[in-house]
Amino acid sequence: MDYILLKYRFRISVKDVQTLPGAEIDSDHNLLVCKVRTRLKKIIRFQKSRPRWDLEKLYAQRQTVQDTLEEKLCAFECESGNAEVQCKNIKEYVLDIISNLVGKVEKRAKKP
Repeated sequence: MDYILLKYRFRISVKDVQTLPGAEIDSDHNLLVCKVRTRLKKIIRFQKSRPRWDLEKLYAQRQTVQDTLEEKLCAFECESGNAEVQCKNIKEYVLDIISNLVGKVEKRAKKP
């Protein structure tokens, strides 16, 4: 008798077992072939976390944020330059205003 050995926890993943009696090997045993379903674990890669803005404060101070952005962008319209530079400057203005007026949300520990 020939056996296939595997751990008890993997017994469900065995789908089919066959013997191949005509296989040419120098032995009195029959060759066993086993079909196994494998499940691969998802690899979790840590990404750089983006800042999470406090949206409740943003909605509460909506008008002040909007007014401040309009003032900054009106002053910015007078400047001329490359489109990429202008886009970068607008992004910096928005992030600066939101970080000053709104702030970030602190991470809360997850309960197990």
